Amino acid sequence: MWCLNSSKLYIMRNISKIFIGISIVLFSCSDAQEQVVDKQPNIILIMADDMGYSDIGCYGGEIETPNLDALAENGVRFSQFYNAARCCPTRAALLTGLYPHQAGVGKMISHSERKAFSPYQGYLASHSVTMAEVLKSSGYDTYMSGKWHVGEFRPHWPVDRGFDQHYGLISGAMNYFNIEKGKNKNVNREFAINDSLIVPQEENFYATDAFTDKAVEMLKTHQGKSNPFFLYLAYNAPHWPLHAHEKDIRKYLGKYMKGWDHLRKTRYESLLETGIINERNTELSPSHPEAADWDSLSEEKKQEMDRKMAVYAAQVECLDRNIGRLIDYLKGTGEFDNTVIMFLSDNGASHEQGALGKNFRKDLTGEIGTEDSYHSYGLSWANASNTPFRLFKVFNHEGGIATPFIVHWPRGIKEKGSINHQVAHVMDLLPTFIDLTGANYPDTVNGIPILPLQGMSLLSFLEGNELVERTLYWEHENNRALRKGNWKLVKSRDKDNWELYDMSTDRTELNNLFETHRKKADSLLMMYRKWAEDIGVSGY
Repeated sequence: MWCLNSSKLYIMRNISKIFIGISIVLFSCSDAQEQVVDKQPNIILIMADDMGYSDIGCYGGEIETPNLDALAENGVRFSQFYNAARCCPTRAALLTGLYPHQAGVGKMISHSERKAFSPYQGYLASHSVTMAEVLKSSGYDTYMSGKWHVGEFRPHWPVDRGFDQHYGLISGAMNYFNIEKGKNKNVNREFAINDSLIVPQEENFYATDAFTDKAVEMLKTHQGKSNPFFLYLAYNAPHWPLHAHEKDIRKYLGKYMKGWDHLRKTRYESLLETGIINERNTELSPSHPEAADWDSLSEEKKQEMDRKMAVYAAQVECLDRNIGRLIDYLKGTGEFDNTVIMFLSDNGASHEQGALGKNFRKDLTGEIGTEDSYHSYGLSWANASNTPFRLFKVFNHEGGIATPFIVHWPRGIKEKGSINHQVAHVMDLLPTFIDLTGANYPDTVNGIPILPLQGMSLLSFLEGNELVERTLYWEHENNRALRKGNWKLVKSRDKDNWELYDMSTDRTELNNLFETHRKKADSLLMMYRKWAEDIGVSGY
């Protein structure tokens, strides 16, 4: 039996459709807007890769992100928005509106096809539909530029799952400057345009810039059409390897010489000032016990680590600059006001390769940040990127699953610059798109029954309507969690015991209440085990 939504959430989705029908009364600000208010909005979904909760300016970061900050200032930021802890599961949940296991991607992608369905088969299941397939059936032209990572082989590419056009990375991490230098004997990196594998030949190729170039090209092919478009722009930045334009790197060199603990404190203070968190329920978590002691590093190592964070910051700023290029195009074509833009990250910052990171490729020995290098920035900086939370990508503590989430829609958002505290999840985006567009979610496709949506529409919350209690579940590589209202049950793969936290007073998961609230813990644990059994989680 599959886990189903409550009837309450189903009713909310239908109420939201009524909301769209009366939007002319609620949202029209001018005669021009009244003339187009019944037009389906364009939708742009922008995904960052391995970016932490506090990296961008409007979420407390010092990295310059003026375009994302402007979207936030004129849109809505969510403070409690969740992903599925890692790239592949998050993308599967986002695209299908299902839990990752239901979509076949409970773990990572597979390089070979399995005939019988498995929650861990490693590519999108045939009993799921993507948001591109749903929107395409409602008259949308559908485009994707960037990283796919939910199906390595045909027929599981973007063009097989509803996208009219695709340019980008089928696989995971890559060399930003030269995909050929991202390959080694153990890992193949596949890059494609539509249905053909390619090696990018653009002069001065850099992935973040190239993905934006192609996204704009796709929208230019759409210009003049009367129907709306959906664009999924999935950047690989700032995922390792640390690669950035040198001019961007130089801007940040020397700014991180005070170390990660200092950065965590300044970001925490900035988060408090924004109102995204508050001192009543979000204390700054202690530094991770495996983080390095900055003061004990040699001057040479400090400069190396400063450069690593400078490259990372440059990657984030370049991402933001490219989002600005896309916005400029929309404004130039007059489509900006009728376009819903959403931005999020696929998981928390990556702690991979130890406290100080390392070079993944011993054959690439160039300076950090260049084409001939392949470094990560390590656990210590990742701990700062995830301020104020604990842990990282892969884990189901807040540092792994909390993401910034921005929604911008001039025609539809009333309280611009607001912060919404509704608990929400990436699988809520497809139901939201259905409500935004009036699209239909199918019962069957090609005779195959399609699983019911597990997410809920967020449309009413974009207007600041009353928050509702959610129950959400996670599992990835034996990291497990449940959140029901303000209670969160969580277990790390490297720990024997479960932990219980009251998120209304302890968002950073510092005060384990499992023993003092054992009855509540046991009740939630029973719910989790029932969900895990129903959904096919291994070893629940």
